[in-house]
Amino acid sequence: MNSAPRFETTEIHDADLDTLSGGVAVAAASGLHIEAGPLTVCADLGAFVSAKGVAAHANADVVLG
Repeated sequence: MNSAPRFETTEIHDADLDTLSGGVAVAAASGLHIEAGPLTVCADLGAFVSAKGVAAHANADVVLG
């Protein structure tokens, strides 16, 4: 059984951002998923910058089984 998480991305358009408080923002995300025999490695990085501040995250999972 593969218990590795799946990643999904969504585009954000400028018109959508204009309806949010702050108006302009920049976001970036990247993900990695590798399966080699019984080993599964997943990792993702993300960052979001707006007039209200900066948010970032990183996640890594290694599954052997």
